[in-house]
Amino acid sequence: MSETPFYGRQEELNRLKALLNKKTSSLIVIKGRRRIGKSRLILEFSKGIKSLIFTGLPPEKETTADMQREYFVQQMQRLLGIRGIKHDDWGDIFWNLSKETQKGRILIVLDEINWMGSFDPTFLGKLKSAWDLYFKNNPQLILILSGSMSSWIDENILNSTGFLGRTSLELTLDELPLPVCNLFWRKRAKYVSAYEKFKILSVTGGVPRYLEEIDTSLSAEQNFQSLAFSKGGLLVEEFDRIFSDLFSKRSQRYKQIVERLVDGSATLEQIADALALEKGGTLSDYLEDLVETGYVVRDHTWNVKRAIESNLCKFRLKDNYLRFYLKYIEPNRTQIEKKRIKTPPSWATIMGLQFENLVLNNFHRIYGLLGIDPGEVVYDNPYFQRATKGHPGCQIDYLIQTKFNTLYVCEVKFSKELLGASVIEEMKIKIKRLTKPKGFSIRPVLIHVNGVTDACLESDFFARIIDFGQLLEE
Repeated sequence: MSETPFYGRQEELNRLKALLNKKTSSLIVIKGRRRIGKSRLILEFSKGIKSLIFTGLPPEKETTADMQREYFVQQMQRLLGIRGIKHDDWGDIFWNLSKETQKGRILIVLDEINWMGSFDPTFLGKLKSAWDLYFKNNPQLILILSGSMSSWIDENILNSTGFLGRTSLELTLDELPLPVCNLFWRKRAKYVSAYEKFKILSVTGGVPRYLEEIDTSLSAEQNFQSLAFSKGGLLVEEFDRIFSDLFSKRSQRYKQIVERLVDGSATLEQIADALALEKGGTLSDYLEDLVETGYVVRDHTWNVKRAIESNLCKFRLKDNYLRFYLKYIEPNRTQIEKKRIKTPPSWATIMGLQFENLVLNNFHRIYGLLGIDPGEVVYDNPYFQRATKGHPGCQIDYLIQTKFNTLYVCEVKFSKELLGASVIEEMKIKIKRLTKPKGFSIRPVLIHVNGVTDACLESDFFARIIDFGQLLEE
């Protein structure tokens, strides 16, 4: 049992616990990127329940379907103390498991199910048959299928006719909200500045496994010296694990897509040009995989007048760790391996993009600070308007449109210094370029990290100025 407190995920945990009141068996799917807390959520749920937790073998070059089955049987032997089970057929394996789980409250977990199933085309069919014929007959049995490759789970389980109508609950875990992230500083939270926390979160995002590694008695720079710029550090090795475990032989192509997004969002056409690939087909599939696994997000713009989503969209690198790795760790890998880096490099050049991610991933907190009820929101997203003969191009960091014909034009601004009057002039230009229907009101909003000057405050230009520290508060 981990000594780290269990933070957040209360809604998901409550939904799982509610299934204990059912009078029938439950099949549950939990998905989300690596390190996002799937296993920890399951561990919390399993307390007080007889649990059999199995995991697949990582997809190394030498991994085979036979090795996956053999490893599963070895886990059965350790967990149940039974011997002599053959590992040449998933149907027999599941039948033997079902004999040990026929009665009483019991939880079976198949963790990283995509690893188990991707090597053997018969796996899912035999799992489905085993559920129908054996497992579901125990009304107190709960079967959880969990994995990091969300697109594989969607295609092969959630959208599969074989499993249609069989799942009781589907959970997708995303990054923890900022107020929950703040809890990882524990008793020191009130003594650590919002800017210091921001530096940490600009690398970890709301990924709980990374936050668990932070030593709150040390500065951000001292933490990242250990985690990101020392041989064997978690954040040094993590990138390779993500891409080899999830994307296997195609990992290099996925990496190229992510590298194109490191310096900012891009359209499908821009990504295709950079990689010398066709826009559709394989490239679209790769992007969909990255979106489904939570590393990239597709930001659609929309028609403000008609409040209709546009086909125009940009892909944004949503994951702060990936950008940090590609910008600062990978170029220094040789020096890190040779233990030649004594002081971590400054990562200020990516702070603006990392800050935008933190804000966009916590849009509900922005609603609260602006006094907007979620039911009032017609559309919100990063917004872009392509230049035409009739109007100029325009890009808004974050735009919220409400049903009361109000547009909250949000500037998400990182600066190491106090923000002055220049940010007002920048905002005026963006608002002037924005095509606004008649009868719409504009409310400029500034979201910042390190404060604003008195001149900026006294200008009374912004409808609301939000400090990063406020995002960390409940």
